[in-house]
Amino acid sequence: MLKAIVTDIEGTTSSIEFVHKTLFPYAKAHLRRFLREHAGDAQIQSLIDDVEAVVGWDLSIDEAADTLEQWIAEDRKATPLKTLQGLIWKTGYEAGELKGHVYPDTPEFLRRWHAQGLALYVYSSGSVEAQKLIFGHTEYGDLTPLFSGYFDTRVGGKREAASYKKILKQIGLAGGEVLFLSDVGEELDAAREAGLQTVQLLRDDNAKPFEEHPQARDFSQVPLG
Repeated sequence: MLKAIVTDIEGTTSSIEFVHKTLFPYAKAHLRRFLREHAGDAQIQSLIDDVEAVVGWDLSIDEAADTLEQWIAEDRKATPLKTLQGLIWKTGYEAGELKGHVYPDTPEFLRRWHAQGLALYVYSSGSVEAQKLIFGHTEYGDLTPLFSGYFDTRVGGKREAASYKKILKQIGLAGGEVLFLSDVGEELDAAREAGLQTVQLLRDDNAKPFEEHPQARDFSQVPLG
């Protein structure tokens, strides 16, 4: 019996274009100034320490900014970058400069599934903080009360079965009781290897279908059970 749904964000609940053409450029445009203005904050220094641990040497603020900007260009799923992006986006949402995008059917079906008693979770490469911002500032209102929890790269990569096993352990459910929604076939493969049910969202006409997984064009087509 299905008891929970874990959903990806990009290409699943929200437009890939919003992330890549709005959020990423916003973070890049504000990154260097944000680091300089908050260089004395313990959280920012901790993030820079994490970047230094990856590159293997000490960095000045500008050198850290150079590295992070390069990671943005490479679309690296590095946790310190994702955390910093979330902090920058938070200022943008609070200033009214950003609005979280979700597809029109997303709030309708999240609310419907929640009302049916299904526990809802998010698993995205974006930080938990960034996830909450997207769902907390949509044109359909604050959707965060619908979710029971959030997961990011701190549980592991999205194409690794071990990550989904960790999620199952944390939410206390068996794989067969959980449905994972994503547009990326390799993520779905990893989730299925961990025992989860899977459905691939094909919202984008250019999306690559993975025929081994059930498919849906939007949430109205997602089979439950």
